[in-house]
Amino acid sequence: MSEPKIAAIICTHNRDYYLGAAIDSLLAQTCDDFEVLVVDNASSDRTRTVVEERLSDPRLQYIYEDAIGLSVARNRGANESRAPILAYLDDDAVASPHWLNVLLAAYRDNDKLAVAGGKVTLIWPEGIEPPNWISEGLAGNLGLYDLGNTVTYIRQPGLTPRGLNYSLRRTFLEQIGGFDPNLGRKGKNLLSNEEVLMTELAIAKGWQVAYLPDALVAHNVAPERIDPKWFLQRSWWQGISECYREEAAGRTGIAQLGRGGERIARGLYKSLKYFSDPAERFDNLVYAYGQLGYLSAAIKGMLSLSKPSL
Repeated sequence: MSEPKIAAIICTHNRDYYLGAAIDSLLAQTCDDFEVLVVDNASSDRTRTVVEERLSDPRLQYIYEDAIGLSVARNRGANESRAPILAYLDDDAVASPHWLNVLLAAYRDNDKLAVAGGKVTLIWPEGIEPPNWISEGLAGNLGLYDLGNTVTYIRQPGLTPRGLNYSLRRTFLEQIGGFDPNLGRKGKNLLSNEEVLMTELAIAKGWQVAYLPDALVAHNVAPERIDPKWFLQRSWWQGISECYREEAAGRTGIAQLGRGGERIARGLYKSLKYFSDPAERFDNLVYAYGQLGYLSAAIKGMLSLSKPSL
């Protein structure tokens, strides 16, 4: 059997409610040569049943991975696939019909392209309007990603494509040794930043990273995420993730304390400055809170290095 041109991979953990729509959006792609892999990351709900109901389509494969972790599941999907281009879709997202075709064309036309992703819109739960305390920046935590309507090459890692609508060239992924298992979600642990690290590595190695507005995906906003506590928790883990990313890049040390302290002060200052604006106030408060997670991880790392080896 010849290898497909592109693989669409869904890594899932206990999201059976949304999973069927995600799979169906992939099986309905206009692309003429692709495969779909669902990596079940130790789910305990109806995930397997949802996939099995669709296994009559020969393009679909079910893979069970018992080691919890998004990066672990992503690497498993890549290892199980035969395609030179790997496209990752979140289990609670819906791809537009031309998603794979847009991604595939971008890689075909640019041999230096290592990473690409597209615009992401939000699907709010029925009957729920976006709260006035969620800024556009915080909506990005829910998956919103929009850099405009023209193809853009990313040079700032902070603007990297969202992981829910994300693709890579296999040769690049193999060059860097796969996704870092120290980053990426693990169950209810909200570690992240694996895509930011990928962009840094790609740019450093002479590859390109692109935003493709026509590679459109819609992302469901889970009702439990429309809660200030969820944003604070996510920001805490974002801070820890940032610390781990610096560790991977060799940028750890006492300077982290200064960076974290300065960011906390900046966030609190802006939270007070924009006190009359609920969205800006909360956005900056969340930012400051995340730096506490960053500092906790930085201090933990420094203490572990200071312990004498036995």
